[in-house]
Amino acid sequence: MRAIRRHSHHRRSIPALAALAAAAVAAPVLLAAAPASAHPREGRLARELVEEVTAKGAHRHLQKFQQIADANGGNRAAGTPGHAASAAYVHDTLKKAGYDVSYQDFDIHEAHTRTERTTVLGPDSREPATAAFTFTTSTPAGGLTAPLAPARVDETPGCTADDYPAGAFTGKIALVKRGACTFVEKQRAAAAAGALGIIVYNHSGTTPVRGGYSSPAEGIIPSAGITLADGEALTAAAGKGEVTVRLDLDQEHLRKTTRNVIAETRGGRSDRVVTVGAHLDSVPEGPGINDNGSGSAGLLEVALRLAEEGANKKGKGTANKVRFGWWSAEELGGSEHYVAQLSEKQKKDIALYLNFDMIASPNPVQFVYDGDDSDRTGAGAGPAGSAQIEALINGFLDRKGKPHEGSDFDGRSDYGPFIANGIPAGGTFTGAEGIKTAEQARRYGGTAGAPYDPNYHGAGDDLKNLDLKAFDTNLDVIAHAVGTYAESLRSLGK
Repeated sequence: MRAIRRHSHHRRSIPALAALAAAAVAAPVLLAAAPASAHPREGRLARELVEEVTAKGAHRHLQKFQQIADANGGNRAAGTPGHAASAAYVHDTLKKAGYDVSYQDFDIHEAHTRTERTTVLGPDSREPATAAFTFTTSTPAGGLTAPLAPARVDETPGCTADDYPAGAFTGKIALVKRGACTFVEKQRAAAAAGALGIIVYNHSGTTPVRGGYSSPAEGIIPSAGITLADGEALTAAAGKGEVTVRLDLDQEHLRKTTRNVIAETRGGRSDRVVTVGAHLDSVPEGPGINDNGSGSAGLLEVALRLAEEGANKKGKGTANKVRFGWWSAEELGGSEHYVAQLSEKQKKDIALYLNFDMIASPNPVQFVYDGDDSDRTGAGAGPAGSAQIEALINGFLDRKGKPHEGSDFDGRSDYGPFIANGIPAGGTFTGAEGIKTAEQARRYGGTAGAPYDPNYHGAGDDLKNLDLKAFDTNLDVIAHAVGTYAESLRSLGK
């Protein structure tokens, strides 16, 4: 999952999802046709898939991803041999199962950070922990030295021009709290106010913000992240008098080629496509077995069991075409590239999108994307149909006696481009670097005050650090949703 720079689950930037959701209500893809008559296998296929898909079966794919990472420098990052081998494994496995399988190649940029440092100058000189944003502009040699100017902290901190009083940011480094809008929007607003650089501090946790932009072209001014504690301390100090810092960022940007893997059933209506996706790549820092080998393995196992149910056999296919996508470069735009190359008709033919990103976190919470915005936090509701997807998943978990809670469509994963094009979306994940509350520990077990995945974006995200019970629950969710929608879109009014 991407860290917010795009997801704290991350990355690339996407337009504000609340506005997109409102615009999406009128999108043609959401016009409901009269409900189709029930397919003979409606309900039965979902039950059979849930029974057949197991954590043990999917674990063999996780083992393969770990072996690939071990053989390729410890990671499966986009544009590397580790990712290429992962893509080939998924492609070849599905080809043997009878799917129509293809690669989709595209170019990405890769960021290599050589220096990321913030120094608070003065008698109490110190260096807060700093993370350069992906695709930031580098500072001049020796760093950028300027006074700090804190942006207004409100419900949309640093997102709009009125958060930057006229003249107060010219020639300074903006200090902005994370949240409510993309990093691109914060950066543009700060730059428009005359800021020479931007430092974003976290809204929770103890780690620096790991943000970024979708390409080097989006990086306007030097940008970096710091922790909540350091941000609040600097804000308080700047309120008492001028605080000068030196921001030193040096980052190289390289172009590489990577690929998505797309597999679809041979049968089923091509104007009622059920699309299911997970990003296949890891970050360079680790093997990415939870993020997102877990979602990738879950999709692969469900696809194989769906094939055994005759999805690719002539005359025995599903009512609706099912399309699986293993996106590369979640950090850099694999699903975004996929959606961008679709024609308007092809977009309209996608009935819904299901996303599964990080479904075996070692200190898990069962999150379900909040399609109806019933939690009233962050972005608004997803496009019409998203509420029904959430209800289908919640209903299934309720029948299983599994606790669950909502998660905002915050743009941190691959559903973003689908939502932006008016396609209803839903899915699950089990948490990234966020901190488990005491109430969540009572409901789900695990450790309060600790991250959902303490190995997020690190070398420890390996085969040993998974919760297989959470994995099994989410495999059942995938199986149930795919089996249901493959045979009927009646719950979506289609």
